[in-house]
Amino acid sequence: MIEIKDICKSFGERQVLKGISATFYKGKANMVIGASGTGKSVLLKCIVGLVFPDKGDILFTGREFTRADKDTKREIRREIGMLFQGGALFDSKTVEENVMFPLDMLSDMTRKEKLDKVAFCLERVGLTQAAKRMPSEISGGMKKRVGIARAIVMNSQYLFIDEPNSGLDPLTSIKIDNLIYEITHEFDTTTVIVSHDMNSVMEIGEHIIFLHEGDKLWEGTNKEIVHSEVEQLNEFVFSNKLLRDLKKHL
Repeated sequence: MIEIKDICKSFGERQVLKGISATFYKGKANMVIGASGTGKSVLLKCIVGLVFPDKGDILFTGREFTRADKDTKREIRREIGMLFQGGALFDSKTVEENVMFPLDMLSDMTRKEKLDKVAFCLERVGLTQAAKRMPSEISGGMKKRVGIARAIVMNSQYLFIDEPNSGLDPLTSIKIDNLIYEITHEFDTTTVIVSHDMNSVMEIGEHIIFLHEGDKLWEGTNKEIVHSEVEQLNEFVFSNKLLRDLKKHL
């Protein structure tokens, strides 16, 4: 579980986050949604320590992270896996070497132990046959799956995913959503997904917070979201015609 309390962040005169508080639950697909420029990615960066908030507290299973000492921060970071929007793979490394990278940096495993762990993770995301291929030789959807394998290779307790379906076709997006959902429940991770893809929200959004201009305006599940009375959320959700038609029949 991750708790964030009154997180504020400004860049110059612009206040990007205005006192955001929320809980992200273990074993659930937690989602942060909102239009571009609402502070979603900044909030994610604050939680994982890439950006330091101006105010507020971040707790990983009760451990304060923002102002923790170096040893505590290192301990928590070893438990974090991240899937970046573009995949962030090393072009000069094979798929296998990309997934192994966190183990090389942070573990004391033997070479054989690393290879065994990488093989397990690649099998879990359906990429065993791609282990020796280069990133330039695989599709965008496969790159996302490599990113997921790398994110879970350290037995991550906390999984952060930024726009997992960016640039993917609808069918591949569904496969990625299903994989994220399955891994979240299989490994009982606290998964936090930043997205503006309403199809993903409706399919796997078990716990959702909606940001608008730096404020948290709504919190709930994908089953509750269509009944929201928050005007800004309705404008965001039902900008999709199919969803607008759905709401008329509810």
